[in-house]
Amino acid sequence: MALDTGSRAGEPRRARSARRGGPGGPGGPEDSVASAPPPAVPDGGIRWWQRLRRDRTLLLMVAPAVGLLALFNYVPLIWTTVAFKDYDPFTQGLWTSPWVGLDNFTLLFEDNRFWDAFANTLGITFIQLVLFFPVTIGLALLVNSVLSTRIRGLVQSILYLPHFFSWVLVITVFQQMLGGAGLLAQQLRHHGYEGFDLMTDPGVFKFLVTAQLVWKDGGWGVIVFLAALSAVSQDLYEAAAVDGANRWRRMWHVTLPALRPVIALLLVLRVGDSLTVGFEQILLQRDAVGPGASEVFDTYVWWVGIANTDYGIAAAGGLIKGVFSLVLVLIANKIAHMLGEQGVYQK
Repeated sequence: MALDTGSRAGEPRRARSARRGGPGGPGGPEDSVASAPPPAVPDGGIRWWQRLRRDRTLLLMVAPAVGLLALFNYVPLIWTTVAFKDYDPFTQGLWTSPWVGLDNFTLLFEDNRFWDAFANTLGITFIQLVLFFPVTIGLALLVNSVLSTRIRGLVQSILYLPHFFSWVLVITVFQQMLGGAGLLAQQLRHHGYEGFDLMTDPGVFKFLVTAQLVWKDGGWGVIVFLAALSAVSQDLYEAAAVDGANRWRRMWHVTLPALRPVIALLLVLRVGDSLTVGFEQILLQRDAVGPGASEVFDTYVWWVGIANTDYGIAAAGGLIKGVFSLVLVLIANKIAHMLGEQGVYQK
């Protein structure tokens, strides 16, 4: 008892106070101040100017790309004001052209050719969505299933080759195959059948341009899906095979779920780009089938703005296209989020 008393007497005053729960003990003012967390500083305590100094090399590397993006994508937005002006580049500049309000939009909506072009654009886009994506996905699955590396490389080279052809060459090839004097029509006439000319048939024009797109860019679109498939772990295929899944089951339960995020992303981007369907491709074939079947949004804007010099109406059409495409991207991305996919950006 004496030793205990002596040890207590020799204890520091703060320790005895802590045992009693006094001013220096737990719950006292001193302890509450000491245990209070420090104020939160964003990004681990690094200020913005410190991050700027730390990442200055990376910022200098990306500065040229940002400058080009601003120069060619954002500075031209100043000329969207042409949609609200009576613009004449030869007698009046951008700043001195008189304002006309929404008159250009009124003239645009009253033009029946605009609505024909709008309907043709959506029709071609829908057909390409239905036919182009399944073809590219199927080609990716077939190429991925080839076991021989040498044969796979050869197949990929053959599929990629048409992507580097110009649209003039692509349309020439189709003309030589499916035109009125093409190879197939001549063979049919040679065997006593009536020939055909698909290149001048307005009824099949939408399917014709889709077939041209598939032949030219189908192999190139396979690259994205093959990149996604290369990231799939082989352990998943081995586990599925051990569980008794055949090749079709493995493709359905392993391969296609791995491609689902990529498919959702490309579909969102394609929906947002739905009003842009092969300007050069369709312009080269416009006279063959007539503007009623081939006129799309871009060719209409080109015809009105460049050929007829109605710059205000053409700018109004381009502005509507941009706003409509942005709305479609937001809607499609929201649907992708509802389906559990990331889309273009995360929630």
